[in-house]
Order: sequence, then structure tokens, then C-alpha cells
Amino acid sequence: MNPVHRRRIKQAFSAASDYDRHARVQRLVARQLAAQIADLPLPASPRILEIGCGTGFLTEALIGHGVAGEWLVTDISPEMVQRCRERVGDGEGRRFAVLDGEYGEPEGQFDLVCSSLAVQWFDCQETAHARMRQWLTSGGHCVVTTLGAGSFAEWRAAHAAEGLESGTPRFLPAEQLAAQRIDHYVDRHETALDFMRSLKEIGAHTADRRHRPLPPQALRRVMRNFEAGGGAVSYEVVTCHYQKT
Repeated sequence: MNPVHRRRIKQAFSAASDYDRHARVQRLVARQLAAQIADLPLPASPRILEIGCGTGFLTEALIGHGVAGEWLVTDISPEMVQRCRERVGDGEGRRFAVLDGEYGEPEGQFDLVCSSLAVQWFDCQETAHARMRQWLTSGGHCVVTTLGAGSFAEWRAAHAAEGLESGTPRFLPAEQLAAQRIDHYVDRHETALDFMRSLKEIGAHTADRRHRPLPPQALRRVMRNFEAGGGAVSYEVVTCHYQKT
């Protein structure tokens, strides 16, 4: 674990005060994931662990689908946990806690472990997925969405045109994640600056730890390339579903 990089990620999400207004794709993905989870054959009152709750998009959507039980709703950021709690309220059976979903250790086992667009920030997703499966009861389900390697392709291409590499994290290919399904979303921005600001507003601007900031002139060229391409940003959303048998 790189504690400095980990702390930067936590601080970025804690400071994302305008998350809900800018997280358009994240809201859509959470709603789709909630609908998928609602169709699972869960027990009548399942034990549920949510990793990386953010401001509560998935939590709220699951409640809207009637998914009830004994909840443990978590995030690495105390500020995000509080905002999720304010969104959905202190309903019966709901607990909220600060937890590092990759390195923390929740108590007990769960019928459902779920996460929407959080695990792409982990140091090693494959190892983390294996740990999540260990937290399942027999017959339990682990369902997560994450970003695949095709995400932010336009931003990376704008860098590549200048012989440069972008600082966006190096997301894993879908086949390496044992994807159950792959969905594609497109978010559009008027300017490159709008795109960069939107990442900061949702706390997703922490660069890959191997990246070094570009000189201003180089960054301006990259921004012009991105705008010439129309300002579109692709999200490759990978859904992984495991069941403990």
C-alpha cells in the first residue's frame, strides 16, 4: 500500500462538496446496479455491506427497490459517510461506518457485498475482489461496478497526440476483471477545463501515482486536442458478480 497516495484519494473525495451535481454517470450506474441487485434471490432480511457509498446513490436506489435488511454502509471518507447518512436517513437496521474497503476488515459475514464505481481506486482490484468474496455467507453475492481500460479514452488520446501520457489511473481490462457485463456511457463537456473541473468536483482527480504534472504549454496543447475531439468522455463500466457456493 502507498499511504501517501491513499491519503490523497481520501482527501480528494472528502473535499468533493459538489459531487451530486457533477456525478451524472455515477448516478446512472448506481441506478442500474441497484436494479440488478434487486433481482437477486437474497434472503428475506439479508446482511448487506456496501463499500464506497459516496453520497448515497446506490444506497438510495437499493432502498427505492425495496432491498431491506441489516445494512453496513461504508466509505473511506468520513464526509462521504455522513452525506450518505443524511441522504437516506437512519432507518431501522442501517449502520454507517468509515472503512477502507480494500484494507479494512468488517465484522461478520454478509449475504450481499456491493459497490458502485469505487473499487477502481484500489491498489489491486483482483486481490480486493477475492477478499470481498471471503466476507460472503454461503450462497451470498458480491456485485460491484468498476471502470474498465476503455474509460477516458478521449483524454488519453489527446495526450498521446503530443507523445504524452495522461495521469488518469490505469484501469484494468474487462477480461482481467472476469466481467459479467460491460456498459458504455458518454459524458460531454463544453471545454477541457470543464472536464478537469468536473473530475475535481467528484473527487476523481487524483492522478496515477507514477504521473508527473505536465508543463503548462504541454497541458494547453492536450486541452486543445481534447476540445477538437468534441469534449466527449467515455466510461467503460464493468460489472462483476460473484456468488459463494
